[in-house]
Amino acid sequence: MTSKTRHPRGGTVAARPSTRSTGAEIRALAWLMRHPLFLLAPVAVLVALRLSGPIPPAAVLSGLALALIVWWRAHPATYDRWMAPRVRSVWRRWTAYRGRRWRGVLDDCDLTREQRRTGTILTPRVLRVRAVTPSIDTLSVRMVRGQDADTFTERAPALADALGAHRVAVTRARPGVLSMVIERRMPFPHTLPATPIPASSDLVDLRALDIGDNERGEPFTLCVRGKHVLVVGASGSGKGSLLQNQLRAMGPMIRDGLVRLWAIDLKGGTETDLGAPLYHRWATTMDQAVALLTDFRDSMIDRQAWMRAEKVRSCPVTTDTPLELLVIDEMAMLTAYGDRSAVREALRLLAEVLTQGRAADHTVAGYVQEPTKDVVDVRDLFTTRICLGVTAASHVDMALGDGARDRGALADQIPGDEAHAGIGFVIDPITRLPIRFRAGFVTDHDIDELAARCAPYRPTGQVLDFPHHPTQDDTDTEHDENGQEDAS
Repeated sequence: MTSKTRHPRGGTVAARPSTRSTGAEIRALAWLMRHPLFLLAPVAVLVALRLSGPIPPAAVLSGLALALIVWWRAHPATYDRWMAPRVRSVWRRWTAYRGRRWRGVLDDCDLTREQRRTGTILTPRVLRVRAVTPSIDTLSVRMVRGQDADTFTERAPALADALGAHRVAVTRARPGVLSMVIERRMPFPHTLPATPIPASSDLVDLRALDIGDNERGEPFTLCVRGKHVLVVGASGSGKGSLLQNQLRAMGPMIRDGLVRLWAIDLKGGTETDLGAPLYHRWATTMDQAVALLTDFRDSMIDRQAWMRAEKVRSCPVTTDTPLELLVIDEMAMLTAYGDRSAVREALRLLAEVLTQGRAADHTVAGYVQEPTKDVVDVRDLFTTRICLGVTAASHVDMALGDGARDRGALADQIPGDEAHAGIGFVIDPITRLPIRFRAGFVTDHDIDELAARCAPYRPTGQVLDFPHHPTQDDTDTEHDENGQEDAS
């Protein structure tokens, strides 16, 4: 606030504010108070030299350095988990995000402000740097008064180029403070193996199925209980990897009857044929799909009636009340491109399940290439949305929500080759920042293993509601003109 002085003729006038900036010694003292180790560490060394001479301190420091080197070489796994992030964070902070270098980068990107009274250049200050992995830096940055998160979001591409980074994602952490993710390079240089099949159902967590890794080097988990999942991705982007990895992660529960799979594949079953033994119901034509959706909806209604009778708000996952999971591959064939009357009925049934199925443990997982409203009218009813590589920038915001691409979800820039299949983005529910992940690569052998180990037990004589696909025995059998088998 400006002070007021008495005017010679009476009254008060505002005093002219000072044009002097804070003294350099005061700024240095404030800096030392924020970083006390830079004062305490030299003082401790000088005290040790004074008390014991140069040899003991030198021996201690050399021993610590040698221990770190031995740890780094002898046990990389624990070193990379516990020590490397701390060393990397300190190194990055003092080589990339402080001093003239940081001020110059922000000034070149028009992210600094000039103090009008003193002419001092005000620079957003880095509060914390975390470099958990070699490819990702997470910064907490205090903005200069008068700036907002949108200013940084608009300048994110220029900031990424100035820092030599692959991408920069920005979001508002709290008033005046930004959370900034700087991706220095692609975090997934190698293909990941398929998710291992757990040994038993006790090891399966339906709220956190491990299906790959995220860009921070942590497991990427997917919740299928109480959530409806929509996966968007162009052809060849790796949608099958997400589908098969979640089935492998819950394999023992499928085998034990704790999870029942319902599958719709209107591409003739080509994508889901290998996993046929796992399914409770399977549809490959539009008529079969509508019938399956009707039965799935009726199952949900029966479960709701049971819950009312038992006076429970949620039911345990048991063989009597299993998690019912409906998988819809290439959902556009069901919701947009089929017969109009059948499409309307399918959309009606699907909307009913998506709005009521959560409490009754009836979950839907849909996979689609184009996420527009014309194709997926019930898009907003899916609570978890995942975006793999897509062909249009607009598809990113359609899949992940408005502004997702501006915050760094550059899914349209993911190459469409096999080397990048399974890479995508999901929105962190807490920070609202896009997180990049990669799902494990699933081969036909992995699917065969899953079907052999985790096919549910079926009583002898039970007839499965599967579409008929010709087998080798069928094609080898010849029939005469009257439809009788040729005995020859």
